[in-house]
Amino acid sequence: MKEPREKEAERVVVTAAVIERDGKVLVARRRAGLVAAGLWEFPGGKLEKGEDPRRGLERELFEEFGVPSEAGELVCSVPFESSSASFELVVLRAKILSDDFTLTDHDDVRWLAPAEMDEAVFSKPDRPVVLLLAGREACPDRAKAGEGGS
Repeated sequence: MKEPREKEAERVVVTAAVIERDGKVLVARRRAGLVAAGLWEFPGGKLEKGEDPRRGLERELFEEFGVPSEAGELVCSVPFESSSASFELVVLRAKILSDDFTLTDHDDVRWLAPAEMDEAVFSKPDRPVVLLLAGREACPDRAKAGEGGS
């Protein structure tokens, strides 16, 4: 029984931001050469060991967009497993404090109303969040398979 506990303790946590403005949500497309290239996602990234999810999300938004932010309340948490990745996607509301983006991991950003989002063009871990925001599904407890991302 020791191994499963050790594996659970080492679980990777990835954050994602739901940044809303005027009824729309900020989404970003992964640039070529990265995992899930060409797919859309809610911006964020992997936490460092022992890092608080809110601080980690703020760090990731600064690294990916070059803008300061304030992370807020939990939207949902989605365990994700595929043949190439296993992590917990922790989705938080956030506010960006500037629109002066410098993109590093993305080649495009857009503000979309949840009803405009097509989950098929999002990375697999982010698809349940699209459905949740659009009111088409409740917060999932499990997302499986396919390409990684986020």
